[in-house]
Amino acid sequence: MQKFTFLFLATMVFLGLQETHAFQEKDAALNKWLDKQYEELVMMSPLQLTSQGRKERYDEIDDMSEQAEEERLAWLEKSVQEMEANFSKDELSPEAQVSYELWKYQYEMAKEDVEFRRYPYVFEQMRGSHTFLPNMLINYHRVEDVSDMEALISRIRASGRAMNQLLERAILQADMGIRPPKFAYEIVIKEAKGLIAGQPFEEDGEESPLYKDAIGKIEALEEKGEINRDKASELRQQTEAALREDFKPVYEEMIAWLESELPNLEEKPTGVSRHPNGDAYYQHRLRASTTTDMSADEIHQIGLDEVARIQEEMKQIMADVEFEGDLHEFFEFINTDEQFFYPNTDEGRQGYIDDSKAFLDALTERLPNYFGILPKAELEVKRVEPFREQDGAPQHYSRGTPDGKRPGTYYAHLSDMKAMPKSTMEGVAYHEGNPGHHMQISIAQELEDIPKFRTQMGFNAYVEGWALYSEILAKEMGGYENPYYDFGRLVNEIWRAIRLVVDTGLHSKGWTEEQAVEYFKENSSISDGAIRAEVRRYMVIPGQATGYKIGMLKIQELRKMAEEELGDDFDIKGFHDTVLGGGAMPLDLLEREVKRWVKEKK
Repeated sequence: MQKFTFLFLATMVFLGLQETHAFQEKDAALNKWLDKQYEELVMMSPLQLTSQGRKERYDEIDDMSEQAEEERLAWLEKSVQEMEANFSKDELSPEAQVSYELWKYQYEMAKEDVEFRRYPYVFEQMRGSHTFLPNMLINYHRVEDVSDMEALISRIRASGRAMNQLLERAILQADMGIRPPKFAYEIVIKEAKGLIAGQPFEEDGEESPLYKDAIGKIEALEEKGEINRDKASELRQQTEAALREDFKPVYEEMIAWLESELPNLEEKPTGVSRHPNGDAYYQHRLRASTTTDMSADEIHQIGLDEVARIQEEMKQIMADVEFEGDLHEFFEFINTDEQFFYPNTDEGRQGYIDDSKAFLDALTERLPNYFGILPKAELEVKRVEPFREQDGAPQHYSRGTPDGKRPGTYYAHLSDMKAMPKSTMEGVAYHEGNPGHHMQISIAQELEDIPKFRTQMGFNAYVEGWALYSEILAKEMGGYENPYYDFGRLVNEIWRAIRLVVDTGLHSKGWTEEQAVEYFKENSSISDGAIRAEVRRYMVIPGQATGYKIGMLKIQELRKMAEEELGDDFDIKGFHDTVLGGGAMPLDLLEREVKRWVKEKK
């Protein structure tokens, strides 16, 4: 009997090794093919190459035309067909199956995007290309030698062509009756005028943002001895010519068209449901943002339930600090008491930066207790540049390069310090930095055992869901020693719950901007300026704000499931490494991966 058992086990081990070897060969073949495909794909976008710290096509700007989108989609379709013809998903390991499904998923979503390509507003105050391109040239285009500077000048010229393509698309969009709210163009016009004000467009005044940046890069080359004075003068003249001849004219044309459109825009609009086929477009945006098939009504109800739950937690903290009054009176106290604000001065702004860094440094030291995989990339905390800074606008994260040469950056809008309370800053720092966006995105970019394309993917519900989960995880890690800052954490969380209610209210229930603002005020302590900026953000980027809470709730649900299944064998490091160790993915795939980890642990 013992001999039989030994032979049986030996046979099973042998068959298992054979199966593993077969998986490894097929996985390796797929990964090699996917890396080749991704290289072809990323080479189509000079700006994507630059964002990754690469210098191929360094003197070019992407083709922004509809035709370029169609060509990219046709390439993706052909690529997926080739994958399905050459690789059987059933013959791959579970990890490789995820890669297979993700490559196909991005094509399916791109196909839907093209179907609705004239719906996303071309020019708006949050992600408009009028500031995106200058931001790329200033913050992403590194100049290390003379060829890099010549490439930058070439890009300044090419940005004129790109902006003209975008203007053509905005005109096509308007012809369909799809226009943003009036406030969007008013803000865009102001920002665009700021980009062509000052030198070299005018003899007097300060240097314009792009010109100031370019001059600084030329002077740095001269100081390093890369160029002499004559070459520096020549490069300055070329920069001035590119700005005057290519950059300024298209911005003037864009401003003139935007101003001519102002009478056609609504002062008090509702959401995108007011557009032709707007309901279908919004459902598409919900799918893209949440990676689920949830309806607007379902998401709206989840938001209402979460708002009610979080308010009960808020009342408990209010009781802990012995505040006498109701929740709205506590909101008023948090919003007005001077102890919760930095002075609206340069010293106050620097205080916000310094204190944010201190919170992040303290928590970063505790990461090894909760994570096996840690990021290598550095993190910086900065104020947003003046040309794109807006009062009350939300803080945001900008990823670094995979090679670590450009660190990840947490940006804060600090023009109005009354809109940047101390109570919420700690939670925001964890959201944007560690263990939030910086950690998740940096780890993804540094992964080596998965195809390259997965290290650069970003699914809204996963990325933002992780960052919101990180805010409450930070409490578990010892953050929020000040109870008022813990209340600020709940302010941040209820903010995301309110988003579910307001976003769906605006875009599927006919809410106006004022109705959305009023709901926000009734249920949170966020400042009036921040509320207005938030609601206007949702109005021009439908659906995006729903990903945060939906993603967070899924990660919390998966953790609870794993804890119940594994009991004393639950390992917090293993759970976090499972969530982060495969890069960003849709929530259904993430659930499958966590369940696979639980099964292996058992």
